[in-house]
Amino acid sequence: MSEPKVTDPILEEIYRFRDEHAKKFNYDIDAIAEDIRQRTKNSGRTFVTLDGSDKKSAQHANSDSPKTTSN
Repeated sequence: MSEPKVTDPILEEIYRFRDEHAKKFNYDIDAIAEDIRQRTKNSGRTFVTLDGSDKKSAQHANSDSPKTTSN
């Protein structure tokens, strides 16, 4: 006897959104990536990288965090 397929409605929504978005660009990964870059750029939000390549943004983001001291 086979196990019933377990579905997760949140994952199904994510998969559906990803497919609809990809379909808009005919599943062209370069076009999809460019759209995401433009959405990120136009969002007005501050993004930081964790690899240290964007030190100015990282310093800005860290300026809002509470200061800690080492003993």
